[in-house]
Amino acid sequence: MMLAGFLFFLPLLTDGKPSSAGLPDDVHDHEHESSNISEEIPGNEVNRDANCSFQAVMKYLNLTKDNPKYTLNRPVKDHSSRTEIYIAMMIYAILDVRESDQAFVTYLWIFLKWNNEHIRWSPGEFCGLEHIIVPTYLLWLPDVIIEDMIDGKVISSPYLYINYKGSVEYRIDQVVTSTCKMTGYKFPFDIQTCNLTFKSLMHSDKDIELISNENSTEITEWSREVMRSQYEWLFVSLTVAEKTVYNKTKILYVITMKRRSILYVANFLLPVFFFLCLDLASLLISNRGGEKLSFKVTVLLAVTVMQLILNEILPTSTDRIPLIAIYCIGVFGMMMLSLMETIFVTYLMEKDFQDDETDGDQSLNEIHEDKLDKGNFHSCFRGIKKCVHCASANDASADETSVPKEGSSQLTEVSLALEKVSDELGEIDRKMIQLSSNKEEKSGYWTRMAKKIDKAFSIIYVISASMFLVILFSIWSIPYTD
Repeated sequence: MMLAGFLFFLPLLTDGKPSSAGLPDDVHDHEHESSNISEEIPGNEVNRDANCSFQAVMKYLNLTKDNPKYTLNRPVKDHSSRTEIYIAMMIYAILDVRESDQAFVTYLWIFLKWNNEHIRWSPGEFCGLEHIIVPTYLLWLPDVIIEDMIDGKVISSPYLYINYKGSVEYRIDQVVTSTCKMTGYKFPFDIQTCNLTFKSLMHSDKDIELISNENSTEITEWSREVMRSQYEWLFVSLTVAEKTVYNKTKILYVITMKRRSILYVANFLLPVFFFLCLDLASLLISNRGGEKLSFKVTVLLAVTVMQLILNEILPTSTDRIPLIAIYCIGVFGMMMLSLMETIFVTYLMEKDFQDDETDGDQSLNEIHEDKLDKGNFHSCFRGIKKCVHCASANDASADETSVPKEGSSQLTEVSLALEKVSDELGEIDRKMIQLSSNKEEKSGYWTRMAKKIDKAFSIIYVISASMFLVILFSIWSIPYTD
């Protein structure tokens, strides 16, 4: 069906004119004379049976291996005229795309067609035989090659299809390994374009003119119909154009492909995103103890393993840093900053805890000494007061009827003075308790500061991670132009 479609568009390329329209007059005269001879010669049926074979046509054309007219030069009678070579190409399979080697491997169907001016015969002379199939070594073949090919396996047909009007058709099935400039900037959401350029190796435009079907939609549909394998790439389109370089016309086929990215998303992008979500969730873990710190270190090591996997699947031949590498580096950097923040907050809280222990030990020693001093002082005070009361009582019992002595009034004054001192000591006690409570409040300064830092960082971290992912995936969705 594809061959039929190829044959269908060939007349359109020649402006709808049949090839026989350019036949010289002597050929038509020869056909007319041969038809008259066949009518006049008796025993015409016997001669007709003898001419109903390929060998009869080849003998008539003198189509032999040793005939230089067919094998040496271009098949034209006047070498100032050009030979038109019609090219049609279809992609049967996309076998491999190697970004690291910048190589593109395809299985192609190539059809060539040209006109041989030395070949003409009248089908009426050969039982209506309109075509023959001959070996390729009997006729001249165009030196059309693929310029981008660096390696290939050719499965060319050993025969040529020849029409009675001189039209020669040749088919080549070829596994082509060609160079292809690729970029991994938007990997794995990248779209690659590879070129296959057909040109004549030795002939210029004065000798050979290459012609192709320029209907890109039609040749794209043909390739989609015959394509059997696409590997991990999805065939998008096939376009054709002509370009002239150094007086040589080249037929440029541009193959556009899109990578199937679903496996890379499921196996790489989503796991890294999940690790980032776990790191964000770790903000809810308390900073006391080492659970939060160990959890963050574990997640960071997991992302490091994913980066090692990325190094194996990422194309190395690229001019720009791929977006997927920026994605991994960004996630890794944010998680590293989060880990450093956790270490800093833990350090502040530990510092506060160490200050509390030092101040606590000093406070306990001071309080212990104060208690001892106050205890001794209060005991002495209580003893003096007791002695004063005892002396007063003894004096009162010894001389109840007598007038109070001057010493008794002095003892009373001493007792009042001691009570006043006791009140002042109580006031000093209250002040010491107040100073101790202020000291306890001062000991929690670094902890409060650490909590404020952790809260502010958590807000900034969540906002930064969200903006980073939104911007990155927005760039990923924009078509890349090199």
